[in-house]
Amino acid sequence: MVTTGGAAHSPGLTELLAGHRPQGPTETADHERVRHLTGAADAWDRGTPLHFTASALIVHPPTRRVLLRWHVRQQAWLQVGGHGDPGETRPLDIALREGLEETGLTDLTPWPDAALVHLAVVPVPASPAEPAHEHADLRFLLATGTPERARPENPAAPLEWLTIAEARQRTTEENLRETLDRAGRLLDAPA
Repeated sequence: MVTTGGAAHSPGLTELLAGHRPQGPTETADHERVRHLTGAADAWDRGTPLHFTASALIVHPPTRRVLLRWHVRQQAWLQVGGHGDPGETRPLDIALREGLEETGLTDLTPWPDAALVHLAVVPVPASPAEPAHEHADLRFLLATGTPERARPENPAAPLEWLTIAEARQRTTEENLRETLDRAGRLLDAPA
């Protein structure tokens, strides 16, 4: 399990979703749709048609920049994240692990706190290994103080630091634009 920069508690699915207040009709519908999954034994099972994933938009608050990663399968610039490993059930811990694996950044910490920033149900196209399905993606913000240390996990997955406006233009995913807008509002908030 990844430690969370001094955070003593990383909530599970039920607690996380109970404390999250959806914004707008799309997220409200997604929230209602996935609440029943929180108690399911297969909530994280990638073999089910709808399952949870956890991701994070990595931010560098001093420069107001965010880190995007090229995802070959999706053919899009997206945030870091993915599936829970066997036995993992705490969304923030999964996002932290994925962030470390995909960027090499060892100082990632929840920012401005450990709250869920966005819930988005996103379609995933079929591949030779699995049928089309959906991810109930639980999104966090993670900050780094060492943006220059970001390294892609492999050459096919480059990383790029961008302003919020540049990231909005780079991505083709409207749901990520919503996450970026939320991050932008937090980055603009007075300290």
